[in-house]
Amino acid sequence: MLRDEDTEADFQRFLRRVDDVSNLLQGLKSTDSAVKEKALAEAERRLQEEGASKEEETKTTVNRTVINTRASGSAEAANADAFLAMLEKDAKERAKQRKTKEQLANALKEKGNEDFRRGDFAGAIRSYSQGLEKLRDKQELYTNRAQAYLKIQEYEKAIGDCEWALKCNEKCIKAYFLMGKAHLALKHYPESRQCYEKMLQVDPQKESLFKACVAEVDSEEKRVKNEERAKKEVQAGSVAALSIKELLQRLSTPGQDILFYTGGIRLLAAVVKDCTEQTLFRTNNGFSILGDNGAVGGCLCAERKSPAEVELCVSLLVLWQAVCAGNEENQRLLLTQPAVSAQLPELLSSGIPEIQRETLALISLYSESERGRKLLVRHQDLSRWLQILLAFVKSSDGRAGRAMNILSDLIAEERFKAQCQAQLSTGALPLFTQLLACARGVDLAALSCAIGIMGSLCAEPGIRSRMAQSRECWQGCLELLEESPEGSTPSYQECVFAVLGLMMNLLLESNGIIQDFAVAVTGRCLALLSHQDGRIVTRAIGVLSRVLPASSSAVEEAVKGGVVKKMVKFLKAGGQLTATYGIKTLCICTKSSRQAQEELVKADKRFAVLLRLLRSQEEMVVGNAAFCLSQCLGVPGAGTALLGSNVVLLLLSLAGGDAAGPAVQENAAVALGKLCAAEPRHIHQLRKLNGLAILNSSMKYVHSS
Repeated sequence: MLRDEDTEADFQRFLRRVDDVSNLLQGLKSTDSAVKEKALAEAERRLQEEGASKEEETKTTVNRTVINTRASGSAEAANADAFLAMLEKDAKERAKQRKTKEQLANALKEKGNEDFRRGDFAGAIRSYSQGLEKLRDKQELYTNRAQAYLKIQEYEKAIGDCEWALKCNEKCIKAYFLMGKAHLALKHYPESRQCYEKMLQVDPQKESLFKACVAEVDSEEKRVKNEERAKKEVQAGSVAALSIKELLQRLSTPGQDILFYTGGIRLLAAVVKDCTEQTLFRTNNGFSILGDNGAVGGCLCAERKSPAEVELCVSLLVLWQAVCAGNEENQRLLLTQPAVSAQLPELLSSGIPEIQRETLALISLYSESERGRKLLVRHQDLSRWLQILLAFVKSSDGRAGRAMNILSDLIAEERFKAQCQAQLSTGALPLFTQLLACARGVDLAALSCAIGIMGSLCAEPGIRSRMAQSRECWQGCLELLEESPEGSTPSYQECVFAVLGLMMNLLLESNGIIQDFAVAVTGRCLALLSHQDGRIVTRAIGVLSRVLPASSSAVEEAVKGGVVKKMVKFLKAGGQLTATYGIKTLCICTKSSRQAQEELVKADKRFAVLLRLLRSQEEMVVGNAAFCLSQCLGVPGAGTALLGSNVVLLLLSLAGGDAAGPAVQENAAVALGKLCAAEPRHIHQLRKLNGLAILNSSMKYVHSS
């Protein structure tokens, strides 16, 4: 509640008194004699004033005989000590009283919170007010009461409480937030924005909240201006305004033929061309068509629709597109209609192309903007939407592309991804695996998009785990990769690229299903290494780098398929991503296969490729290159082949340098030790570089490896 001027003045005097006493205490404790003497004099004056005040209250007579007008130093000190003792006693008493009051205030705050949760906002306000009677400077009570005032539309009182909260704590974010809401409700748009700006100044981390709040202010201000403009159109006798009003009145007439309503709805859609007409539709209760007209509502909800009912539904969807395009308030109101909210998924899965096409167009109006997506996830149960929209991949017209665009937009919403998990195993995943298996019979552009969407959903651990445990999913991926690289079309290549990305994400998991499919996956990827599309080759190498650790049989398959020679070839010419995947693949193969070690020594003459990778800026590449080198140094002649190179300097700098991480240091140290063990002549170079100490310290790694 707002305080009167006397209460405000009293509160400010209380705060000043606290400040005065605090300053006086600091002065008495000061090491500066002048400051301390001034503080002593002020303390004595206050003692005399307090004594005089008590005299007047009790009307007690005292002996005013002056014994000594010259106070000695010891007397001054005694007065100061007495004053300090009095202050300390007073402070303790006040602290004790405050603690008691704070306990009472907290209890009343909790009671108010409970009332608020139950929807008893008046009761909450009483409890918070009683708490403030106990403790007037408790910020939380002001902001909590302000929130309750907002619920009962007492906006001025809410603003007053927020102002008091800010006097208690000038950095109270909740106070600025609630005050912004109250100003918005009062249509004080500049003041509302200022509150949100203050909130952002206090905490720059609240930028996303700030943007959402300002967007809400902008939207509300735009809505009000549009309604004012529409009102003027009506008052001026605008043809469009009169037409919309008349058409809506006619549509509310009961007992007419379906064709009558269809024609009226189509005429209405043709009239609504801009924001003013959209607002006129809203202000004339246009969204009540479904509720007021049983025939229209019945056609929308009918499971089996006659051709006339289909035409009416299509007309209604076209009208909604016209009134909702670019209009956030209309979009919100449409989704709050119970029949619309319930029927959207049914219309999408109706199997009637005309209805599906217009429903997708309507939903696209929402999914294309952030605020529209928020409306969808807030007002719709989207748990079935992944399955429903994926089914459009089987369509041969524009429905497939539009459905995938909607899904691509929706996966940006965390709430949508969470809802997708609800029916993933029983709905979307079985359908998705069917689409993979019959890729030649669906819209390939839409399928590649669908695969990419499922790959993005794999960022959610729960979704990824369930997909990685699906045999059907892995089998579907392999069937899609069966196509001969030479005979595939560009659209099919996009599907291959997408499914390799999906497999890479799934291989972040580790389970028995992956182990069972590891050899088959390896074989498909080896075949793709000769593909002309470099993106596909890079991803195939990436899949190999993640699937080979799952199975020793897969490693044998890869080595037999010439993976070592191919990796060396790609590492010579490939980019950074190829290098990351390629060197990791070589690490896995050389770790467990003597044949791989020998082939690497033979393919990489004088280890030119590995030495270049040891100079990479990527720590993972460097560490894996050092590991590969150490594995190959057991091959006869490998150490000798490195004589005359700068390998000792490279490994020494990595093993002893502070810049490299622990794994890189260890791998480099092991490689350095094995190098000197394989070819002792490298020790001479090591001695010249003063690296024997590092070699000695690395021997523990050599023995353990």
